[in-house]
Amino acid sequence: MNRQFVSVFRSSKKADTYLFVRRNQVWDELPEGLRSIFGTPQHTMDLLLTPDRKLARATGEEVLSAIEEKDFYLQMPQEQDDYIVEFKQKLKKE
Repeated sequence: MNRQFVSVFRSSKKADTYLFVRRNQVWDELPEGLRSIFGTPQHTMDLLLTPDRKLARATGEEVLSAIEEKDFYLQMPQEQDDYIVEFKQKLKKE
């Protein structure tokens, strides 16, 4: 797993929810469940991500691994309300 340019998007539907994807990722190629719950993506930033980089709630290695496996990394708020639990369960099923 090497460094990679990624884009970060903020959810229009859920506060403190961010999606990390490969730069130039085609939105329509991501899972439908993710797109419908996430809402309209609002571009936050692009960055060169390396495995050893530390982010607010994850490491570069965790993010890069998820992008390699699923084409995205979803960063959600710390609290575990019903909405978040349901959202994570729905993503696991896809």
